[in-house]
Amino acid sequence: MNYDYGYFNPQPVTSSSLNGTTVWMIVSIVVAIIGGLVAYFTFVKPELKEKEGKANKYLVWLKDFFSFKTMLIEDLLKVFYLILAIYITFISFSFIRYSFIGFLLVLLLGNLILRLIFEGSLVLIMIWKNTNDINKKMKK
Repeated sequence: MNYDYGYFNPQPVTSSSLNGTTVWMIVSIVVAIIGGLVAYFTFVKPELKEKEGKANKYLVWLKDFFSFKTMLIEDLLKVFYLILAIYITFISFSFIRYSFIGFLLVLLLGNLILRLIFEGSLVLIMIWKNTNDINKKMKK
């Protein structure tokens, strides 16, 4: 007789395991909503007086981070550009086996198109920064 010791007879999915997953998803959503509201009303909404030195610098940084005054996308775009430019350059060398013109097209046009896409994205961010600076100067 051959015994499989239960390895080839998986247990069927029961409704109790699905209910546990469903409950966990609902609890996660509720906790996320409550946590988001608490973080918003704790860090974003209150006015922190940085000039008077009354506010903790970490709390001011958190307020700026959660209200999107500190933008991370500019640095992320620059890193992704470098990664993708190196990737396109390396990929272009795989085309040299088939066609030298294909190699040059991928190397030059691929990097040029990538540069234009990322420059366009960074121009939008610079427009936002300049508009934000003008807005700050108008409020003073």
